[in-house]
Amino acid sequence: MTVDFSLPADPASAWAAPPDHPLVTPRVRDLLAQVFDVDPDAATAAPATVPGQSRLAGPARDALVAAVGAAHVRLDAEPRAAHANGMSYLDLLRRRTGQAPAAPDAVVLPADADEIAAVLTACVQHDIAVVPFGGGTSVVGGVTAERGPFAAVIALDLARLDRLVELDEISRTATLQAGLTGPRAEELLAARGYTLGHVPQSFERATIGGYAATRSAGQLSTGWGRFDALVEHLRAVTPAGALDLGRAPGTAAGPDLRQVLLGSEGAFGVITEVTVRVRPVPEVRRHEGWRVASFAEGVALVRALGQDGPRPDLLRLSDETETALGVATAGEEAGDGCLLLVGWEGAAEDVTRRADAATAFLRRHGATALGEEAAASWRTGRFRAPRLRDELLGAGLLVETLETAVRWRDLETLHATVGERLRAALDGARPVVACHLSHVYPAGASLYFSVLARQDEHDPVAQWQHAKRAASDALAEAGATITHHHAVGADHVPWMTTEVGDAGVGLLRAVKAHLDPHGVMNPGKLIPDAAGAGLRAT
Repeated sequence: MTVDFSLPADPASAWAAPPDHPLVTPRVRDLLAQVFDVDPDAATAAPATVPGQSRLAGPARDALVAAVGAAHVRLDAEPRAAHANGMSYLDLLRRRTGQAPAAPDAVVLPADADEIAAVLTACVQHDIAVVPFGGGTSVVGGVTAERGPFAAVIALDLARLDRLVELDEISRTATLQAGLTGPRAEELLAARGYTLGHVPQSFERATIGGYAATRSAGQLSTGWGRFDALVEHLRAVTPAGALDLGRAPGTAAGPDLRQVLLGSEGAFGVITEVTVRVRPVPEVRRHEGWRVASFAEGVALVRALGQDGPRPDLLRLSDETETALGVATAGEEAGDGCLLLVGWEGAAEDVTRRADAATAFLRRHGATALGEEAAASWRTGRFRAPRLRDELLGAGLLVETLETAVRWRDLETLHATVGERLRAALDGARPVVACHLSHVYPAGASLYFSVLARQDEHDPVAQWQHAKRAASDALAEAGATITHHHAVGADHVPWMTTEVGDAGVGLLRAVKAHLDPHGVMNPGKLIPDAAGAGLRAT
């Protein structure tokens, strides 16, 4: 059966349904033609096909039906295609160019932890690989349906685990099931006067379980913490049994075993629910834009705020290229310098105190206030960006991102080096490399690179793979992390030995051997195989 991925009619084939009005306006189309020498009207897309019939054998299918019910074992082409892989540039490119995604043999939707345990037991017995699936927003191959040496592979969709289990207003914690999307979780909490306040760019589709499994970072992470820092307690089901971790806010009872599951990407088991810290819905949200003269000057200001305070909840600095891109696509005149965003949320008196102190600091050091409109424009563009990428892919552009975190002393050098490596690797394709600094820590910060270039008409997949290898090697050489919040997936596996060392990889393998002795959980992700790479070619 053929499934048409060429038109983004729904979230299965692109980030989302297209907006009422195209985001690539005539002005932007002219800009694309000028900068990248592409014809936005010439690009075409071919339908991709789901590869053959399901390879799920009768006894295995019967065992899965016994676990969750016949209505929740989907073998038809459309749901299999929708669960084939994630939302990276390569994932979307392959769909658009007629390359069949590696679809799972079935999509299984359990209702609770007991049904998940029954599914995992059936999969071990019948030699079936299991890919836990939340919002499908991975951009590093984290949910790609790798069958590997197994007889079949299923996508374990957690959408039915969608409840707010408990809100403890005394402890200010909420227990959330793993399949809740970010917007739904906020809706349920807001009805009781609380918020999680975790807003990554994938917010519209990403799930609570995905946040935990990938150590997601949101726009307020500088002040409120990355998602893994918010987790007080979690439950998971593994092939070796259930885990119930986090008895108290603090413990000295050995290593913190929650960290075995946080960031585990489904390679050890399935996170079913998490208890996270929440806070009252803010009385005030104050976000502002500032202009600084250069990226270097901005870095110095951000570092001072991050180390000495007053630390904003939102703190983000765009380099000169990202700043210019933002104002150019918005139809404004590109001014000099860099855009700095700062924001505070909480009780009115506390927000006023912190914001006024930061304002005085920024003015004292020569920053120019742009007001709340600049921050509002960024917020709108931030959630529009995935949809804009869909349209830019249709215009013949390579559009992808990569991110890292690094110590302050190496940050500016790494910013320059990664940009140079990407431009060299994409030489001839008129590359534009933009970057912003965010997720600020006392010792360093995250750098997030966006890359635009003309697609190679002969082999666009190899084009990006070459550029990504060049950038990833630069991160490894600099002592930066291979990922700050996108996770490892399959794409970053070749750099994991550099990241954690031989002994660290051995420890990960030992954990997997204990919790998943048959290796059915999300094969090819997170942990290098004996050859030092995952199953998905990079």
